[in-house]
Formats: sequence, structure tokens, C-alpha cells
Amino acid sequence: MYDKVKEAADFLRSKISAVPQVTVILGSGLSSLVSMLEDPLTLRTDEIPHWPRPTAPMHKGEISFGKLEGIDVALQRGRIHYYEGYPMSEVVFPVRVWGELGVKRYFATNAAGGVNRSLAPGDLVLVYDHINYMGNNPLIGPNELKWNVRFPDMTRAYVNSFSALVEKAALDAGVNLNKGVYAAFTGPSYETPAEIRMARTLGADVVGMSTVPEVIVANAMGMEAAVISCVSNYAAGITMQPLTEEEVLDAAKLVGDKLSRIFINTMRELRSHV
Repeated sequence: MYDKVKEAADFLRSKISAVPQVTVILGSGLSSLVSMLEDPLTLRTDEIPHWPRPTAPMHKGEISFGKLEGIDVALQRGRIHYYEGYPMSEVVFPVRVWGELGVKRYFATNAAGGVNRSLAPGDLVLVYDHINYMGNNPLIGPNELKWNVRFPDMTRAYVNSFSALVEKAALDAGVNLNKGVYAAFTGPSYETPAEIRMARTLGADVVGMSTVPEVIVANAMGMEAAVISCVSNYAAGITMQPLTEEEVLDAAKLVGDKLSRIFINTMRELRSHV
């Protein structure tokens, strides 16, 4: 895996003029940020050696490089989910590539179900911790000391200076940003009402099917991670409405403007700190 990751990183290095200071992962229906890039260069991920092909709806399989507010960024449209049938090493392959390339900040967005009853569709949640209920961990298996220690600490995986910049950026942009715990299930079936009650009892505020493996690896490789969840629907059992994929995608589109304002302000904050 190390050789494959290095080959992919070397390919990207040959195509771009500067290593991104931030990589942004755009979740379901959250691709509007790409239009804000200055002088964008877009690559299809099927051009990148060994990069797994995303199969989830609205995950295009493209990466756009460019500047925003003077900061070099990469916008990854299309993540790999465990439910697609890939082994965990493939799910986190893109994260490994970003770490190998030298990216220091990992900014992930996702669509999530609201477990906390105070959250409504369209709300944004800055994740400050997670519950891994996927039954797997991307660090299982042979350890590559070039990437990380055998037992990485997770205490500050979400509580770091970059996440603090994102929180300040949202405040300055006038965007209400809740804080909460993200619980990750494998999917692809939505969680049952009983599972949601369990997640709420454990302290979860939102629930989804991604992101946690990415953050585990980003943290292990020394990247600062910030995660914003878009509440796309009430989780199972809170209302009697059935959960649908269309509901998730429609709600995600509604928060595009708010995410754009947070993202722009984050880059401004970052520029003043580097």
C-alpha cells in the first residue's frame, strides 16, 4: 500500500504547482464550493494511479486544485465509503495520499442524520468527537512507521487549532455552527430507531456513514482535521417519515451558501496565521 500511495502522490505532485495547505472533502450534494476557486485545475480521480472509484450518488470522482483567498487548496468531490464494498485500506487511500503529499489540514464535510432532537434539517454541526460504530478501524493490519506510530492518540483529533479557525470563521460569517459528536455506522441501510436511541444514549448528536475512518488516518499522519456535518434529515424514529436518499441530497444543497461563507472565512483566517 505504501508504494501505491507514493505513486499516486508523485502523480499529483507532477500536475500541481504547489502542495495544498488544505484538502477539503465535499460530502453528498456539497460540491458548490468548486466554483469559488481561482485558476482551478481539475483532475479526474480515475487518472490517478490506484485511486479507488467512488460509486455513491453525487460523488463525481474529481479533484479541483486552486487558490482561495491566497491559500492553495484541493477540493475532493467524491469520497470512498465502506458500504461500497472497498476494504478499509481503500476507503482511506485518498487520505493517505494527501498525507504523503504533505497536506497539513484536512477539512471534511458530510451529510448526516440529526440524532439530537434540537437539530433540524439544514443545521450545521462542527464535530468535536466521534463514536466509531463501524466495527472496523483503518489502522488495523501491518503498520507503516513512515506514516504513523502503532497506537496514535485520538484525544485532539478534532480539537485543534484548525478546527478553532473554522469555528471562528463561522462566527464571523454570521453562520450558526452547532457543536456535536458524530457516530459512524457502516450503512448502506439507514439506522433503525433502536440504533438511533442507542446512539443518543451514548452521546451522539449526528449520525452518518463516512468521515470517521478518514479522520483516524488524518490524525495518525499528523494532519489537523476539521469536520462539518450538514444535518440532512431527522434520524430514524424522531419522525414517522421514511428516510430517503433524495431527502439527504436536497437538504445538502440548501446549506451550500452557508458552507461557502465558512470556507472563505476559514481561508482568510488561515492566511492571517501562516
